[in-house]
Amino acid sequence: MKNAKPSDERWMEKALSQARLGEALAHPNPMVGAVVVRDGRVAAEAFHTYDGLRHAEILAIEQAGSRARGSTLYLNLEPCCHAGRTGPCTEAIIASGIRRVVASMPDPNPLVSGKGFRRLRRAGIEVVIGPGAEEALRLNESFAMWIRGHRPMVTLKAASTLDGQLALGSARPRVRERWITSEVSRARVQRLRHASDAILTGIGTILADDPLLTDRSGLPRRSPLLRVVLDSRLRLPLDSRIVRTAREDVLVFTLRSAQSPAARRLAQRGVRVERVAGSAAHIDPAAVLARLGQLGILSVLVEAGARINGALLARGLVDKLMLFYAPRIVGHETVPLARIAPGAANPLAALKRVQVEHSGPDLLVEGYLRDVYRDR
Repeated sequence: MKNAKPSDERWMEKALSQARLGEALAHPNPMVGAVVVRDGRVAAEAFHTYDGLRHAEILAIEQAGSRARGSTLYLNLEPCCHAGRTGPCTEAIIASGIRRVVASMPDPNPLVSGKGFRRLRRAGIEVVIGPGAEEALRLNESFAMWIRGHRPMVTLKAASTLDGQLALGSARPRVRERWITSEVSRARVQRLRHASDAILTGIGTILADDPLLTDRSGLPRRSPLLRVVLDSRLRLPLDSRIVRTAREDVLVFTLRSAQSPAARRLAQRGVRVERVAGSAAHIDPAAVLARLGQLGILSVLVEAGARINGALLARGLVDKLMLFYAPRIVGHETVPLARIAPGAANPLAALKRVQVEHSGPDLLVEGYLRDVYRDR
């Protein structure tokens, strides 16, 4: 990192902390934090929310006032140089008298990337790129996937026993213990839901578990978590919890007509129904993700059963895995993590950037199946 200073990483961490405050509030924009530092002290700090309109750097510059002149501005993302809902942030930075800008990464939009930095340099402002880059990449990886690949980033989350089963089973028929993992892990899943725009499951999971699939983190969010159900034959029960709590935040993809009697009954209860492409019996998951991208959904958390998991993996549509392993063994097959149809493409691939950590008594294995900034 040319011209970087020893203190840059420390100040950038403050900018990243600010950016994280925009989780679930900046959508569909990226999360951005800004810190203005002058004479070794913070003169201003701010983060962006979509409803607040103004970008983080503008808020920080306004807060700093005259103290911005001669200061350093820390940003986790390249400042914009084009007019959208607001004017170009580069021009406000230049006008403020800021002499140095430190940013973690370029804008992931290939049509924009680097232009903001070039504009600042032409104005005589020193630009340093790179401090905090790894965390900045993770922070806005779903935005990068959406802006570059035109579909949401897909994270497959599963709670499993050590021998890879999604259900514990029971000695008594039709009785199944509800939870595999600990309260600590379940609370972490709520944070994952909070950070997501949509949660996706299949009708099999609805019929088996009757889940709510809501964000119960208690944290503020700009718009409700979209609950997406793949239901090729429209079997979703009207008395299911997801239907009873629908407030236009449940979207069902089906192979049936959206004007069918079943679809109309669901619509009367606040459930959105859309017909989507597929085979005679199975919905095309790629078509679902393309439609969600059109709806401005940047991130999808998959909490489904073996068939949906297998279909997504076989089609290469999973970007990230988050697997919670409880210290339990079933000893026989109940519900495996994924079922791959015979003849389907081999989904096996080495995970990238793997992290393993404790989640209460459980283990969380996190890894990527693709680099969302390069693979599409």
